Amino acid sequence: MPNTVAKSDSLHGFEPYQEQKGEEYMNEKQQEHFRKLLLAWKAELMAEVDRTVSHMKDEAANFPDPADRASQEEEFSLELRTRDRERKLIKKIDATIELIDQDDYGFCEACGVEIGIRRLEARPTATLCVDCKTLAEIKEKQISG
Repeated sequence: MPNTVAKSDSLHGFEPYQEQKGEEYMNEKQQEHFRKLLLAWKAELMAEVDRTVSHMKDEAANFPDPADRASQEEEFSLELRTRDRERKLIKKIDATIELIDQDDYGFCEACGVEIGIRRLEARPTATLCVDCKTLAEIKEKQISG
């Protein structure tokens, strides 16, 4: 039975990387796959920024009714907060592409082990392996109470 991937499993138009038996971890082919995936993700986010600017210009109105004005301001505020999170994500994507360029991508920054292709497919900007991420989350919960 061939290994098929449903269209819903694709991320930013890319099918998940299919590892070959005996393939070296983070070889050029894998690095190129993740570089393309990250660049496509960044392009999507940048397009959203452009759409937001256009939307806010087109929809901006000085409503005479204070409730209508408040609704529009709340809508714009939510949109701007979302774009701010995406701006931070774009920075993280750029930093991740830099890791690929330096051949440091795909390895845990805490312990140095392989993060793993499946985890990177789920979260291409991951910098910690599952174990180190779990420990970090436990520590965070203990500190914040």
